[in-house]
Amino acid sequence: MDRYHRAMPTATPHDAVFKQFLSDPDTARDFLDIHLPPALHDVCDLSTLSLEHGSFIDPDLTAYYSDILYSVKTRGAPGYVYCLIEHQSTPDKLMAFRLMRYCLAAMQSHLHKGHDTLPLVVPLLFYHGCQSPYPHSTHWFDLFIQPELAVRLYNRPFPLVDVTVIPDEEILRHKRVALLELVQKHIRQRDMMELIDKLSYLLKLGSCSQAQLESLLNYMLQAGETAEPKTLLHELAHIAPQYEETVMTIADKLRDAARQEGRQEGRQEGRQEGRQEGRQEGRKESLQEVARAMLANGIDRAIVMQCTGLTESELDRLYH
Repeated sequence: MDRYHRAMPTATPHDAVFKQFLSDPDTARDFLDIHLPPALHDVCDLSTLSLEHGSFIDPDLTAYYSDILYSVKTRGAPGYVYCLIEHQSTPDKLMAFRLMRYCLAAMQSHLHKGHDTLPLVVPLLFYHGCQSPYPHSTHWFDLFIQPELAVRLYNRPFPLVDVTVIPDEEILRHKRVALLELVQKHIRQRDMMELIDKLSYLLKLGSCSQAQLESLLNYMLQAGETAEPKTLLHELAHIAPQYEETVMTIADKLRDAARQEGRQEGRQEGRQEGRQEGRQEGRKESLQEVARAMLANGIDRAIVMQCTGLTESELDRLYH
């Protein structure tokens, strides 16, 4: 079991006395007043200190626990800072990573409360082990094999591949991923038939597998727009004969689906016509019953025909 997923609170005397003291807001306020880094101390209103739940649930439903978690409002502008105080009596090389996990979990918990911006979460590690000083770095970048690359990755915006702004001419040079990028760029904006020349060019390169092409064509027909799907498929099959079998398989499925849809529409129309005929027949029978009643009460035939819409011959057939 991953102890960084399930860092369950222990029942050691060290933990017990630590939590007894630091769970008291007045004691925690003094602790933070002394030990918070100055830049963070300046933005925290320690008079608003509030003890929070320190248990978190990962998306994979594993639970893990921090020792002490407080929230505090910021000075001036509205906002929150969470102070996460972790107790450790034995050095742990990966403690910085564990603290980062707790910080992210506290941020997620904050979002679940209805906030839409992330709070600052300040991890403070309280250590009193036998080995002194604390032997491991508390900077999580130092846990990477290449810390310099980690700093460059996590201290700047994450890489973004926005195909909506990449020119088609550039996408066409993107080798095996070009087909995917081109189609997904235009799937909502253009008739797929308008891309036939570019699609043909990429297919001639033979850079995608049969399975990839089948998936792509199904995607184009399901999520895209094209006035002539059969024409599109036949054009692609003609231009890239190495994919002809795959393309024509899709075309056959499309044709079968059209036939099935036609049969369903025919059955639907038949049912609708049947219901309409049934309603008309039922209405006529009702009028005939009304006419019989009117005639039985001695009402003039002309008045009966006027009220029911029945003809002279239809009235004659009422008693046959």
